[in-house]
Amino acid sequence: MTAGLLTLLSCGTTYELPDTGGVHSDAAARLYAEARQSPPPKTLSPTAAQARFARVEPRIMRAGRETCLQLQTGVNCNVDIAIDREMKERNAYFTYQDGQPIIRISLPLIQDTGSDDEVAFVLAHEYGHLIGRHVEKQQQQVLAGALIGGALAGIVGDSSDAIGLGMGVGASAGGIVYSQSYELESDTLGTRIAYAAGYDPVEGARFFARSEAARGASGGYSIWGTHPPDRRRVATVLATKAQIEGQVGLKTAN
Repeated sequence: MTAGLLTLLSCGTTYELPDTGGVHSDAAARLYAEARQSPPPKTLSPTAAQARFARVEPRIMRAGRETCLQLQTGVNCNVDIAIDREMKERNAYFTYQDGQPIIRISLPLIQDTGSDDEVAFVLAHEYGHLIGRHVEKQQQQVLAGALIGGALAGIVGDSSDAIGLGMGVGASAGGIVYSQSYELESDTLGTRIAYAAGYDPVEGARFFARSEAARGASGGYSIWGTHPPDRRRVATVLATKAQIEGQVGLKTAN
């Protein structure tokens, strides 16, 4: 294996998740049950949804960039955040286009949010995927598995080709399903970004706790298909917010 591939397979920082036991677990169970039993909020008009996005996006972009720079991640922290006007499903995603990190959210998803806090948390969570370098790590796992099987022998001399397998995929990224560890790490990072932007991440996380179909009417994934709800995710947000208020900084696990 070349030095370039060894570097590719070992890059990236993992951030320590907070302890979600005890009081946080109990509170999460209550909030999760409440969110799943509550009726959906009134659907926003397209105009009102776009106004909500226009209020939230600059604040999340600023807080996300500042968090990204402070953590010295080595990634491009200048993210292009916009509405994906072609996506009909209620979803949001992070990916790269021509090497530029982008976050996209669909208008139907914004229309289904009950508050600015919810849009803020969705966008901040997607920013967490950038900081956690989850696209790269997911491709590293695919590459490592292929190398073990000898399937990528033809590109071992060029790691840029390997990482390119999963980048620049555009709207198809709306179908990416990350591992639970990546989702929890993004929740931890997203909580800190949303809080720094002046939003309540706990109120925002209610959006992910709702019970909804994993696929929309057209067959594409909804956000509940690519970001499945789980009580531990709510507990992670609660525990992270407690850390922030207790002035406990983010710690690395490696």
